[in-house]
Amino acid sequence: MCAVRRAVDEGELSVTVPGRAVVTSPGPGGCGDYASNIALQLARPAGQPPLQVAEVLRPYLLAADGVTDVVVTGPGFLNISLQSDAPVALVEEILRRGKRYGYAHGPDAQPLVRLHAPHEVRAVVVMDATARILRSQGAFVRTGCEARIEPEWADILGVRVDGHGTPATPALFLRPAAAPVDPLPLGRDAARWALLHPAPHDRPRLGQRL
Repeated sequence: MCAVRRAVDEGELSVTVPGRAVVTSPGPGGCGDYASNIALQLARPAGQPPLQVAEVLRPYLLAADGVTDVVVTGPGFLNISLQSDAPVALVEEILRRGKRYGYAHGPDAQPLVRLHAPHEVRAVVVMDATARILRSQGAFVRTGCEARIEPEWADILGVRVDGHGTPATPALFLRPAAAPVDPLPLGRDAARWALLHPAPHDRPRLGQRL
């Protein structure tokens, strides 16, 4: 997207910078390490043929770190070659594993980790994030809250709690500094970032300027 943004900033393309670009292995007739159809995606909004859009983007891609060559093939596919010491294997692993990248397999006899939080929105979000990290590393985690969470916390903030009430067995109790105002109007991403970014003992900022 940096190449597209630079081309737009320089006035060579008049388009809205898309949120994402598809990068795959080169298809038949392609070359290099990776290929993208971003020029075909932008051709119609730019009012230019895909080949012309590809030629506009090519020098900006060549200027990127780690890129050694960019070849335009077919109707406007951009084929990208990386330096031999570039982390090609790492990129391939990330693409292969997708959302599961970074997850680890836990031991066969893994202990149960119990987390518990008061009925407060920041505490529940911190507990949810902690549980996600532990689960990604193979731990078996069960979460609980002093009372049933508000439906909006699950719908908007994406938190999940396994149970509510007083834990029957000892649990790690998470009690960060409480949120001073309702974070829900910020939406999921901004609210979770605002609640999780400060240290647990610091009060989060939830105003218009995060």
